[in-house]
Amino acid sequence: MNDHTNHQLNQLLTHFSVADKTYSFSPLTDGFINDTFLVLDGTDPLYILQRINHNVFTNVNGLMNNIHDAFKHLNDTDYQKITLVPSLDGQSYYKNKGAEPSYWRVMTYIKDSTAHNTTKNTDVAFEAGKIIAKFNILLEKAEANNYVDTIPQFHDLQLRENQFIAALAQAPEEKLKIANEAIAFSNKVLELLNKVNLNHLPIRVCHNDTKLNNILFSKSTNKALCLIDLDTLMKGKFLFDFGDAVRTIVNTAPEDEQNHDKITFEKELFKAFISGLAANGPFLSKEEIETLHWGAVLMPFLHGVRALTDYLNGNIYYKVAYENQNYDRSLSLLNFTKKALEQTSFMQKIIMEKVTSKS
Repeated sequence: MNDHTNHQLNQLLTHFSVADKTYSFSPLTDGFINDTFLVLDGTDPLYILQRINHNVFTNVNGLMNNIHDAFKHLNDTDYQKITLVPSLDGQSYYKNKGAEPSYWRVMTYIKDSTAHNTTKNTDVAFEAGKIIAKFNILLEKAEANNYVDTIPQFHDLQLRENQFIAALAQAPEEKLKIANEAIAFSNKVLELLNKVNLNHLPIRVCHNDTKLNNILFSKSTNKALCLIDLDTLMKGKFLFDFGDAVRTIVNTAPEDEQNHDKITFEKELFKAFISGLAANGPFLSKEEIETLHWGAVLMPFLHGVRALTDYLNGNIYYKVAYENQNYDRSLSLLNFTKKALEQTSFMQKIIMEKVTSKS
């Protein structure tokens, strides 16, 4: 990073309750939405500094209130606590009132932690299931109605279908031709999922983006420590968290893998993940358990059709490294959707064998 950027970031840190010294910064580039920096004192990492993308998260105050409240509950012997570092005026974030306002937050860094984009390790899959269950159990104490929707209708199938239809109507002919097969498959899955009734499922405070790399693990023990990237923390249904986890744990290929032979549905990883979910004891209702497998179809499909929609719209939502990355991402996700559809009976069987209802 250049000296000018380092100076700017150090100036931002002067607005937070941190020691008055000169820090260095290392950009973290895994996320698609926010700008994230590791804050170091010499070689010692201390904090995470993030610029909140207020074009995506338009209610920054509501978002930060969600996270602030959740952190009060996410503190347990089996869950690593993360702390928001307050601004000098006692707020959970700082608004930089420049020519173009920006919103910044600082959080404590968990030392000796790591994250995995994919895994082939059943212990990692088990730990992921265990920490996701613990996260949801701890947040049962939170009052869901006090949480704002940071992205309204984030996992609303009807909204995503409407956006997809609108993108189809205005997309360039060349892109429609390239994406012809993906469009046809998406229409078939929409028809199927529109017949699945999920309206009776209970509303929880959910993470809503539980992909594997949003879980921190201990470098030394591989024990799952906590969930990160809580911007989408809001009301939801547990099968959202379930499906996002499954799509990134049982598939050993990256999201935008172009060789679809590498996209997998690893049954042993799925079994380990379900065992992890059950390890904290019953916390799901009978209705949640009976429909859980649909989450593993719905979530990769929602992400896939959103990436396809963004490709058709000219890449206006997700950051892309190259022009067709959203298209490649959509093909990979839709391919996994197809594999998950082929495994619905298997998923139902394992879930019913391992997960016990609390009611």
